[in-house]
Amino acid sequence: MGILHDDVVIIRHPEKEDDPSVITVNCPDKTGLGSDLCRLILFFGLSIVRVDVSTDGKWCYVVFWVIGKPSTRWGLLKSRLIGVCPSCSSASGISFFQSELQPPKPPDVFLLKFCCRDRRGLLHDVTGVLCELELAIRRVKVSTTPDGQVVDLFFITDIRELLHTKKRQEDACDKLKAVLGDAVFSCEIEMVGPEITACSQGPSFLPPAITDDKFNIEERRSGFQSSKDVSITVDNSLSPAHTLVQIVCKDHKGLLYDIMRTLKDYNIQISYGRFTSKQRRNCEVDLFIMQADGKKIVDPSKQTALCSRIQMELLRPLRVAVVSRGPDTELLVANPVELSGKGRPLVFYDITLALKMLNTGIFLAEIGRHMIGDREWEVYRVLLDEGDGLSVPKNRIEEAVWKMLMGWE
Repeated sequence: MGILHDDVVIIRHPEKEDDPSVITVNCPDKTGLGSDLCRLILFFGLSIVRVDVSTDGKWCYVVFWVIGKPSTRWGLLKSRLIGVCPSCSSASGISFFQSELQPPKPPDVFLLKFCCRDRRGLLHDVTGVLCELELAIRRVKVSTTPDGQVVDLFFITDIRELLHTKKRQEDACDKLKAVLGDAVFSCEIEMVGPEITACSQGPSFLPPAITDDKFNIEERRSGFQSSKDVSITVDNSLSPAHTLVQIVCKDHKGLLYDIMRTLKDYNIQISYGRFTSKQRRNCEVDLFIMQADGKKIVDPSKQTALCSRIQMELLRPLRVAVVSRGPDTELLVANPVELSGKGRPLVFYDITLALKMLNTGIFLAEIGRHMIGDREWEVYRVLLDEGDGLSVPKNRIEEAVWKMLMGWE
């Protein structure tokens, strides 16, 4: 008999309050499964302190040790983790991954439009509600009128795939009204065409801090990492069939996701892996990997390219810059989009939280996808509300946003 559906993902909570919860995933394997699992764990706001991965190329067994929050919705997390696991056939003793012959259908895109009175932290509160409702933000355009009203346009998709129903739309608007109170004047949700979120070349100008891959990380200010913070070695002598990649680096939020999504984009299979975080500061990663053809990575140029990409993704998984835009000040944040089309979760949530903690208002905000070099990026452009003048120095804003995104706040 095949594996039971409820046994695909098992979550065990600790007996002691400060110990981690343990998430066990036991399912057919596929390239990129680790990335999909880590992305979900990041979306639910959990911190990974240890991971063990083992697979024979057909069946995968993964154990995550995670630190949750009082607000963590464990039942929902379990169902979402099961949803990204390849399907199992209960007709045989061992079930194998059933490859998808056709690409998945793009999710329906909806426009959430509401008008309300402006206040500090408003955009962060709205973003928090959307995250709680499992409504993923694809694009956003927020503007403030001279009389202090805010018109928000959120292009969203529904992880539950129920936003086409009247009840789901009403529930979403009611939740927003409950959080924002009497400040809301109107709230509407309607379906729009998927082309509204299509990637474009975007604005005519993005600063070198966002677009330049050839940055000198040693010259970056306090709060950012330097190249000495990441060590990557490759060894082909320890396994007859696999290349060992060893990584030692400073921990940050989503670190394991950044490694896994990079390997996923390179179509590299992990056969065995171990991740440990020491006091949530430094971490060690051992990965036994192979190429899509089932062979080691023996070509020195391929090894160098892979190590260079992993190093860049760990040193700079996101790009943050605060620049002058004429008389105004603009915050820009960019993160790479996976080849599968998925962007990093909770970026906008962290941006708005950092600005809220700095008591810095937002006058205009936009999210778009743009081609930078040969890669697609999500670019967040936030025009800051300076009022009588920007009270917080630009370098402090840049550092605060960076630390929030990296989990170093």
